[in-house]
Amino acid sequence: MSRDLSDKSQRHPEKAHKPDTPILRKPEWIRVKAPTSKGYRATRKVLKDNDLTTVCAEAGCPNVGECWAQGHATMMIMGEICTRGCSFCNIATGRPDALDVFEPGRVADAVEKLGLKHVVITSVDRDDLKDGGAEHIAQTIRAIRHRSPGSTIEVLTPDFLKCGPEALEIVVKAKPDVFNHNLETVPGLYPSVRPGARYFHSLRLLQRVKELDPMMFTKSGIMVGLGEDKQGVQQVMDDMRAADVDFLTIGQYLQPTPKHHEVKRFVTPEEFKAYETMAYGKGFLMVSATPLTRSSYHAGDDFARLRGARLAKARGAQG
Repeated sequence: MSRDLSDKSQRHPEKAHKPDTPILRKPEWIRVKAPTSKGYRATRKVLKDNDLTTVCAEAGCPNVGECWAQGHATMMIMGEICTRGCSFCNIATGRPDALDVFEPGRVADAVEKLGLKHVVITSVDRDDLKDGGAEHIAQTIRAIRHRSPGSTIEVLTPDFLKCGPEALEIVVKAKPDVFNHNLETVPGLYPSVRPGARYFHSLRLLQRVKELDPMMFTKSGIMVGLGEDKQGVQQVMDDMRAADVDFLTIGQYLQPTPKHHEVKRFVTPEEFKAYETMAYGKGFLMVSATPLTRSSYHAGDDFARLRGARLAKARGAQG
């Protein structure tokens, strides 16, 4: 197959939803300025010098300018090609290359050079690997711990759908501070939005993390604007709480190209605030629900608040 990945709009012919559907005009609360700061350029140079991929760039995150200006970046490991073909995602689908055994060290070097206090590590899905890349994720965690022992680590993992239970155990034993796996959307939209995944498998994955390590923070998120309704979002919240998920993120879905799943509507900031209030009422320790919320947006600050919320809850239970 061709390896020219320069035009992302041509990388997902299988994801076509309605190719001629125009992308809705973004409302004012979604628009962000193009990145131009010195901090942005400095972060980009460190990532380039270490030959690292970020989900910030690959997925076209709207917050890349703000985050990179502050020296924050979400490292995407195990290559730039995913074995899944989700209709919302702008990452290339195809046959990935072999794993780069030197990548964990390069990630650790970048974390040290950027002086990151909190680092987020994500990856493409690697259904071609027996363990789904679990050992590679664990090696990356260990490499960061060795080079930057004071940094906290958050992993945003695949679902390990085609692996045995030992894959998840490998990652949990490496002791990330936060284990994140996104449900992405309501279960009724999985066939069109996330066809290679299974909603209840992902939910069970999050539940098993708590069974393996009750003290590990768990996190999950969904996008809105894909065609879900409020009852569906509320049901996902209830399912997450049943799985003892600590931290919920909700953000606006943005359509990367006309070939991807279209934006059904733009959810207003007031609706996001209502979702936040509802989620806290259901018992989440931490909630981030805004139009621009993404899994790793303000992740370091949110982690500090998450720890504080757990301590406050523990004190309340004692008193």
